[in-house]
Amino acid sequence: MNKKPSRPRALGLWVGAALVLGLGYLAVSAWGFGFSGFPLDDAWIHQTYARNLARSGQLAFVPGVPSAGSTAPLWSFLLSLGYLLGIPFKIWTYGLGLILLGLTAWTVTRLGRRLFPEQPGVGLWAGLFCLFEWHLIWAAVSGMETILFVWLSLFLVERYAATKRMASQRIDECSDDNSPFAGFSLGLIGGLLILTRPEGMGLVGLVGLDMAYGWWRQRRELLGTEGTPGNSEVPGAPTSSYEFPLLRAWLWLAVGAVLLIAPYIAFHLWATGLPFPNTFYAKQAEYRAILDHFPLWQRLFGTFGEPVETVQGVFRVIFIGAQFLLMPGLLFAGWLTFKERRTNLILIWLWWVGFLLLYGLRLPVTYQHGRYQIPAIAWMILLGVWGTARLLQEIPGRNVALRALSRAWVLSLAVLALAFTAIGAQAYGRDVRFIESEMVATARWLDSQTSPHALIAAHDIGAIGYFAQRPLIDLAGLITPEVIPIIRNEAALFDFINSRQADYLVTFPSWYPELTRNSKLSRLYSTGSPYAPQAGSDNMAVYKVSR
Repeated sequence: MNKKPSRPRALGLWVGAALVLGLGYLAVSAWGFGFSGFPLDDAWIHQTYARNLARSGQLAFVPGVPSAGSTAPLWSFLLSLGYLLGIPFKIWTYGLGLILLGLTAWTVTRLGRRLFPEQPGVGLWAGLFCLFEWHLIWAAVSGMETILFVWLSLFLVERYAATKRMASQRIDECSDDNSPFAGFSLGLIGGLLILTRPEGMGLVGLVGLDMAYGWWRQRRELLGTEGTPGNSEVPGAPTSSYEFPLLRAWLWLAVGAVLLIAPYIAFHLWATGLPFPNTFYAKQAEYRAILDHFPLWQRLFGTFGEPVETVQGVFRVIFIGAQFLLMPGLLFAGWLTFKERRTNLILIWLWWVGFLLLYGLRLPVTYQHGRYQIPAIAWMILLGVWGTARLLQEIPGRNVALRALSRAWVLSLAVLALAFTAIGAQAYGRDVRFIESEMVATARWLDSQTSPHALIAAHDIGAIGYFAQRPLIDLAGLITPEVIPIIRNEAALFDFINSRQADYLVTFPSWYPELTRNSKLSRLYSTGSPYAPQAGSDNMAVYKVSR
């Protein structure tokens, strides 16, 4: 008799498969494109925070200067452990991300089994789909906190689903055992999620709302307002057994979350007078022009043939991959949720749609393969796989043409998933090559050619902060919040740079065309790399600021 693999063994299989896929991406980058590193400059920001945290115990980008610029302090802390242990930072970062990718696929499988017990295969196929989904693999080896946020959000909902199931079993058994630890542990997971990305507050809030909805339904059943006698007629059953202790659940959820995030918020209030990281405000100010010039429908769904990447549409960008073929199943899942009153899925639908809507309203950018929208992909896959499985069940068994079509559909999903896994590896290699040949090359030049005390105004600052370790003025506002009000005013930026007596300006000329033409700037260095022009960009340059 065949037995299911034990939980540790099953998890090990998922993590092992994730490691193989991630190593494939790293091999393509190192040997296929000739570069090893990270596919975006922000990953070097995390490395800089992590290294300084390990060395000094301070959350600081510039050593000795505490900074409220880290959007993901939990990720910085996890990365800092590698420096404390003396493990090469790339090995530690890649390994951490790939373990989280395996955890993501494993947790999706478990969540699918909890949500769809009548179709146990849904969880497994959704987990496999997530494991091979190219955005998620890219995120796992990107050096960013994205994959940690993906896993923690899934883990929170999976644990909440398990808690609800245990609560319903206690009610069925007329038990009055309502341990507060369940709500407290959910709050702790929620706090970790918020420490990974501030938007995690939305999911924690939705869990609280779902608790209220569950309490309301139980009250209706208890009072018999649905036309049935209800369990309150069971002799000897204590009434409190059937009343969902909403206030107590909310209290413990809040205590668990606040216990972790209160020091984080207090630190920001002390450093800047604002509760959230500088990036939270700087990004919205930097891309305010998109909100002003493009209507909401275009920010959400984009327009076909649109050449401007930042208005591709936050919903549209996550369907670039094999998941595009899940769209019919996703639509059918929406219909089934309504038709069958699958109230246990409302939380997931609200989180998936609300998460993307939030970015459409406040930060509608889709560059770097939709890096901000990637956390929504796993949820869409889970719902889409369920809807697709149910849709295939509806196909008449005697209809040969429809049966052949359904098999071709499933086969196309598998082939396309593998194809995009390979395509994603190519995209990852090109991204790493761009960052290494531009940002990292410039940072190394600054390290060798400028004074250790030179003040550098730059956009972006990640690689410069890590390799050059010079005093910095951040034109993107991450560690220099004073520039946020003037972030798109190039004349005011130059006045600010000049007033601070910066020695150098470092940027891509096309990012600041007016600023870089100022007569007081003289170009000293340009990377001259052929890869940026091939990608439609220009080369990063270093300018000497004359006074």
